Amino acid sequence: MLIGVNTPESTTRTEPYGKEASDYTKSQLTGKTVYLEKDVSETDKYGRLLRYIWLSIPNEISDSEIRSKMFNAILVQNGYAEVSTYPPDVKYQEYFTKYNYEARNANKGLWAINHNGTTKGNIPESSKQSNSSSSNSNSSTAPSSSGHGLIKGNINSKGEKIYHVPGGQFYDKTVPEQWFNTEAEAQAAGYRKSKR
Repeated sequence: MLIGVNTPESTTRTEPYGKEASDYTKSQLTGKTVYLEKDVSETDKYGRLLRYIWLSIPNEISDSEIRSKMFNAILVQNGYAEVSTYPPDVKYQEYFTKYNYEARNANKGLWAINHNGTTKGNIPESSKQSNSSSSNSNSSTAPSSSGHGLIKGNINSKGEKIYHVPGGQFYDKTVPEQWFNTEAEAQAAGYRKSKR
């Protein structure tokens, strides 16, 4: 099973864009040599092997290498899958979240069918979207299926409570003490937004 992503169903039930995602995967992987990378867990709760699939061995772990060589990421970038992470297997979560935003904002693949996605993956709301009844942007992120939101709450060395949103300068480097579903929730807990 591919770590960090969820494709629309096409075998047990049919979800929009499921056949396209399945056909694309077959066309890209059938008969090819691939390289498997384990995160933390060996298998999921159903006994399925959990792996990242590399089309070629990366020279280094970088955004460009992940974009061009990791099949999990390629599926998300092209709208064939949504980000769906389950701790402790979150090594590339920030990359997948970024690619998910890009695909969604470009209406690629499944996002062209439904801007809320078609699977049960993490469906983060763009921070540029606003509530239709208010211009308040404090509800920028929906909860994820991993049991927490995507907003990271961190207490720095000075004891300041700071929250980071996806796309922020320090988001990828931040190790959260607490997760939040919305900016309003983070603020209510005494956190302030990162200045960068």
